Amino acid sequence: MTDRFGKFITVISEIDKYWHKVAASVMAEYGLKGPYAIYLITLFKHPDGLNASQLSEICERNKADVSRAINDMESKGLLFKNLKNNSFYRAKLVLTQKGMSAAEKIKLTAERAVDTASSGVSPEEREILYKSLAIISDNLKTMSNKFE
Repeated sequence: MTDRFGKFITVISEIDKYWHKVAASVMAEYGLKGPYAIYLITLFKHPDGLNASQLSEICERNKADVSRAINDMESKGLLFKNLKNNSFYRAKLVLTQKGMSAAEKIKLTAERAVDTASSGVSPEEREILYKSLAIISDNLKTMSNKFE
């Protein structure tokens, strides 16, 4: 059982590490951290914008990290806050043209990474893999909720 756990954790950690390395190389061009890539891709998928709370929820990241990322991306000219009633509270975060270009580049890099990573894996195997990972994730989430 422990051997299975070790293999699982090692593989998941390696996948995460290599993705962050790829993301960091693209994000460095914009003076940003690799983990911020998920925020740009998510905002790209929501052209009408999201508020910080929605972005946090969709990306499953804590609000403090999202807030730092928003400030960094805004200072780099990648997004702006579309204020509601002149208030920052619940402001929609919208990508600028520069942000759209950056997100498109990151999205294409992510697609290339997924294609490269899954080469040699049949569509049927991929479907089983993703289904299995979703089940594992849900099970671990349920288990972790018991520790709160």
